[in-house]
Amino acid sequence: MQSSFKFTWIQVMPPLFVLLWSTGFIVARYGMPLSPPFKFLELRYIFSILCFLPWIYFAKVPWPSKKMEWVHLAVTGVFIQAGYLGGVWVGVKSGIGSGLTALIVGLQPVLTAFWLSSRKHMVTKRQWLGLWLGLAGVLMVLSHKLSEGMEVTLPGLLAELIALISITVGTLYQKSFVKPCDVRTANTVQLMASALISLPFVLLETEPVQWGAQFFYSLAWSVLGLTLGAGSLLYILIQRGAASSVTSLMYLVPPTTAVIAWILFGEAITLSTVFGVVLAAIGVSLVIKSVK
Repeated sequence: MQSSFKFTWIQVMPPLFVLLWSTGFIVARYGMPLSPPFKFLELRYIFSILCFLPWIYFAKVPWPSKKMEWVHLAVTGVFIQAGYLGGVWVGVKSGIGSGLTALIVGLQPVLTAFWLSSRKHMVTKRQWLGLWLGLAGVLMVLSHKLSEGMEVTLPGLLAELIALISITVGTLYQKSFVKPCDVRTANTVQLMASALISLPFVLLETEPVQWGAQFFYSLAWSVLGLTLGAGSLLYILIQRGAASSVTSLMYLVPPTTAVIAWILFGEAITLSTVFGVVLAAIGVSLVIKSVK
């Protein structure tokens, strides 16, 4: 019975990860009217830290032992947490839809694989084709949104590009400098750095937080479902030696987000949107498979 349960849980983890990760863009859309971006994220960092600390204490999890391990984790956190989440939230706040946001930052595996290949001077024609197909898919969805009259501002697009670049740089930095360590202490160090680096932006925001049930639901899900849930599942999947499989799972995030956004917010799913998402997924697949 126990082995059967374990086998079932292993099967459930990948689709559960995709579902949880996709809701990150939905939460940004859901909580966006109630708070300025960095105030919400600052609270998310703080409450996530408060959840991790007792977990670390009672589980007797060791902290990084060397100063440079703390530094590398902090730098990674600034990019993957503060830069990525900050860009996503600012972009959604400016009017970029959840589905389009997921599609833009979903090009991260393309940039990561492309950069790794270029460093080895091994960029193939197949990878170039994948890169251009991915960009074409994003532009197709973007042009359709514009034709629908959706307000897509330049600052919003720049924020999403910052999010894309941040998670790409953070992933590459972690791959190069961060040694394997417990996910709980690693996440906590990253969250501390993100809270610190985001504080000046919080002080610059004049819009007040609209405290209420919807705000607390958004915050609770961001902490429990995303930081502790999706983040932990990602770590477990990679620890099981499924790094390439996790990258493949990222293909499913934009369409999953688009479906959830359609159900909750009425964001239209048209033939053009579907074709753009499929085109981007094919592009990502071509690049990733070339570096396996």
